[in-house]
Amino acid sequence: MSELPVNPALLSTSLGPVSSPSPSRQPVTGPPTSGSGPSFAATLAQAQGPAFSKHALERLARRGIELDGPTLGRLSDGIARAADKGARNSVVFVDGTAFVASVQNNTVITAVGPEHMRSQVFTNIDSAVIA
Repeated sequence: MSELPVNPALLSTSLGPVSSPSPSRQPVTGPPTSGSGPSFAATLAQAQGPAFSKHALERLARRGIELDGPTLGRLSDGIARAADKGARNSVVFVDGTAFVASVQNNTVITAVGPEHMRSQVFTNIDSAVIA
């Protein structure tokens, strides 16, 4: 068996003892509690955008509701704002279209366009957002 080459830099004996951290450093005790700005969950939800349930996708197609980038961004922002307030299920209004969303799951459950709004009753929601 052949011998492996030795790197002299790795064999330095001039290292001193390891000292404890300097007292000027403050230990990390937890997340900041300033309360300013959106929560991490809300920021993550907004960055990823909401998911759409199978039912919601069917309603969007059947009712001819189109989602472009700005509309989807406003919907995502509305869900994030509801999450910041501790909402669980919310109706988010974007340009006359109502999106019922599970805020906790970041999922749109259904969508109702303005032409179908007159006969709708939204149940099991705890908040409404105008986005």
